[in-house]
Amino acid sequence: MIVPMKKVTLFFSARYHDQALLRLRELGVLHIQDVEQRASDDIQQIETTLENIDRILKQPELQQDTGQLSEESPERIIEKTLGLLQQKDNIQRKLREFQEISDWFERWGDISYDSVQALKEAGVYIRLYLTDKRGLARIPDEMQVIVAGTSDNIAHLALISQSEDEQLDLRQDIIPQTEPAYVRSKITQLKREHDDVINQLGSIAACRDLLKDHSIKLGKALEISRVKAGMGDAGDISYLQGFCPDEAAQSVQRMADSNGWGYIVEEPDDPSQVPTLTKNPRPIRMVNPLFKFMSTLPGYDEIDVSMIFLAFLSVFFAIIIGDGGYGLVFMLLTICMRIKFKKVNREFTNLMFLLSGTTLVWCLITGTWFGSQTLTELPYLRIFVIDKLDNFSGESGPFVMQLSFIIGTIHLCIAHLMGASKKQDITSLAEIGWVIVLWFVFFLAKKLVLDIDMPGYAMTLLWAGLAIILVFANFQRNVFKGILITLSNLPLSVINSFSDIVSYIRLFAVGFAGFIVSSSFNAMAVGAGVDSIIGGIIAALIMFVGHSLNIAL
Repeated sequence: MIVPMKKVTLFFSARYHDQALLRLRELGVLHIQDVEQRASDDIQQIETTLENIDRILKQPELQQDTGQLSEESPERIIEKTLGLLQQKDNIQRKLREFQEISDWFERWGDISYDSVQALKEAGVYIRLYLTDKRGLARIPDEMQVIVAGTSDNIAHLALISQSEDEQLDLRQDIIPQTEPAYVRSKITQLKREHDDVINQLGSIAACRDLLKDHSIKLGKALEISRVKAGMGDAGDISYLQGFCPDEAAQSVQRMADSNGWGYIVEEPDDPSQVPTLTKNPRPIRMVNPLFKFMSTLPGYDEIDVSMIFLAFLSVFFAIIIGDGGYGLVFMLLTICMRIKFKKVNREFTNLMFLLSGTTLVWCLITGTWFGSQTLTELPYLRIFVIDKLDNFSGESGPFVMQLSFIIGTIHLCIAHLMGASKKQDITSLAEIGWVIVLWFVFFLAKKLVLDIDMPGYAMTLLWAGLAIILVFANFQRNVFKGILITLSNLPLSVINSFSDIVSYIRLFAVGFAGFIVSSSFNAMAVGAGVDSIIGGIIAALIMFVGHSLNIAL
């Protein structure tokens, strides 16, 4: 259920707003909203520090618990670490630059830049090029070109000329303005400096917990700073607004009275501004992980569908999976997860237990266990099978399709009834009209899809439901005008309701497809032969791959 909320406005002396905020945080029941939007240097500074801590904690050098715990303040540790990280980045950048130069010397050998310059002063010019075979064919014969070598089908060419302007129309590989020995010594020096910085970073690893604790403190300080920046200010009086659960409003009032604060407690005037707090019985809470995964949360003025969602999800899951063997696999995996991982989310495992359990119940009455008829015929399993749902009878399809339509109709009817309960005026009766129309559509779907005759009262349901919808969907003083407004969209809405109900046939289709796939793989495995060790291994492999694929699909 969605917990009713109260809007609370608190007034206190501006001199004591820090103490007031700390006491409210200790109480922990007030969701504060901004009254004003003011820029704050504190917020920006704290956010920057938190980003820096997060960056530091992600560094691979700080993952090992090495070094000794520093007695320095967290601020000093952060400053020192950021400086080391900057040094590391600079060193790595320089290493890349010198490594590129070193790679050049690997290609061409130890060519001295000073010697090349000396030749240039003597009137001999050397230019180096890289080209493929097509480039070699374009070199004029009169030019003095030496092929220094090839690698990866790329030729290394040296053009020697007595003219500074003479050059080839190829990609030139510029000679570095340095000496090979200097490059090698510089790389050695930078690697040594890099190792030293890494060691210093490693010595800070023992401060990880200290930085984490500091991050938590800063997070709390950030909350306070944001609230302070959003508070209203009226001279010597500061005030803030927020929302608290109805049942906690008295706690806020008692705190305000004991501290001499002024307060106003009232009903929220704008539901869209009210935060949503859901509170369900423990068995229903197992659906929370799924809602969090889907980022789904009802608005304050909406309906909490947790219980209905959980009930129908269980049924849908069971019918779609459609095999008790797979349900048993899910059950065993969940048990192993619960035993192996002590900190696993209990709500999630409870949800998996429910889904696996409903699958087992459904497959007990349909007689489907790894798509094997042999397993179904076992006496202690056969007694649970309902003949009309028996997948191996070959006659269960129409009944399961009809059951899918019934489930879909009930599902849609509940949605309309919940919508009617939320409306506070006479237009809610239109939802009742849609419930009546849905049952006519249900009979129509059975007729068109399954060729089951509609009952005599089916048309009465249609006309009665349409009449209620026409009158109350857009109810107003001018009744005929409201009817005309509704009539413009009514035919399409009825058609949509038909397609909605028929779409539930996918429950049957997906479940039956899984049954066919598993049965087919079983037949393939038996066909491979089990009269020898090799045949048995092949059959087992076919069944394992087939059922694994079926579960994945």
